[in-house]
Amino acid sequence: MTQTDVTALIALLRGMDASVATAESLTGGLVCSALVAVPGASDVVRGGIIAYTADAKIDLLGVPPDLISRYGTVDQRVAASMANAARRRFGSTYGLATTGVAGPDSSEDKPVGTVHVAIAGPEGTNSCALWLTGDRDTIRNSTVDELLSLFVDRVREESRS
Repeated sequence: MTQTDVTALIALLRGMDASVATAESLTGGLVCSALVAVPGASDVVRGGIIAYTADAKIDLLGVPPDLISRYGTVDQRVAASMANAARRRFGSTYGLATTGVAGPDSSEDKPVGTVHVAIAGPEGTNSCALWLTGDRDTIRNSTVDELLSLFVDRVREESRS
């Protein structure tokens, strides 16, 4: 996703009087950073939480411990819970979340490149799995691009209704 695309996303959110917050694991703040790189992003970006460990997901975001013990942290249900928590904790219109395995080693018996992203908003919560390739930086940056692309599509669709 280009800076121009992110700028257009920020303008679209501003025009809808909407806001966004993030809950990030494998991206470590890269999603929020991409958003706040746009001048005027403070009109729509409420904040972000980096919850890199299972304990942080539970303590900071309220992800149910039994969800993590049953499915692990790299799971679309965990991503959905994180996105909803970001939305709730920051009082934002939308919550975005990332969790996954960037490498170099597998985690929780999930291969490198297994990623789950989620978007929570007024129309509900959507999560999806991504299977990305490349080194650690490539996977992390690809996650940001994929999530923001999905978010642009969702915001455009919801702005029409």
